[in-house]
Amino acid sequence: MSGQTTVADRILQFNQELAETTLELPPGFAVLNPFSGPQKERVHEVTTAFYRKYYDDDRPRRLVLGSSPARRGTAVTGVPFEDAKLLESETGVDVDGYAVNRPSAGFLHDVISRYGGRTRFYADFVMSFVCPLGLVRTNPQKREVNCNFYENKKLLELLHTFLVDALERQVTFGTDTSVCYCIGSGENYKFLSKVNEGSASSKRSCPWSTRASSRNTTGREQKNSPRSTSALSAEKATSCAALHSASLG
Repeated sequence: MSGQTTVADRILQFNQELAETTLELPPGFAVLNPFSGPQKERVHEVTTAFYRKYYDDDRPRRLVLGSSPARRGTAVTGVPFEDAKLLESETGVDVDGYAVNRPSAGFLHDVISRYGGRTRFYADFVMSFVCPLGLVRTNPQKREVNCNFYENKKLLELLHTFLVDALERQVTFGTDTSVCYCIGSGENYKFLSKVNEGSASSKRSCPWSTRASSRNTTGREQKNSPRSTSALSAEKATSCAALHSASLG
């Protein structure tokens, strides 16, 4: 986008581009795209209201990146990590009927509260994903379950260009690239680090220092890990050390 734009403008434009995205995946895998799905009109209302409320300025922010949206969370609402009912109260948009997985949203709510509230938190950070669209796989019981971009070698190969392009687009939000916070200290962190270093398998790089986190998928913090809220508050986001999860969204 050209001219004077806000962070909200850039994020919403990115979402519009995602709405037009189609991806080739291996058999047994599928994409969940809230921006082109059956709730797309309501998703557009919610995301527009949310980003206009918290990001209607040109202030640099740091990215906090999970792996990919969960099928009952961000893959439904379009707003990373936020609970649907909280979004309803924040935006005034009716979200009745949304099916949302709440544990990660509850964790985020706790982090935000300890940081000083939503206005302060979102003034410093943009929450997003390495893979900004939801991914599911069909399990042996023929049910769709969450999956991550790195769980299958062929899946990662097919998604690689899309993932790197998405990271580079998210840098254009007006991102403070001095550091990027990675939710997950395993494969998500390894992939981000590889892209960032411009290794042989990742021909382009994103110019930031990547910090891993350490919160597990059940919401319990690992032993001997400093609390994420303490790390965020104490350093104004120079070491996010306690958010470990592969798919919290």
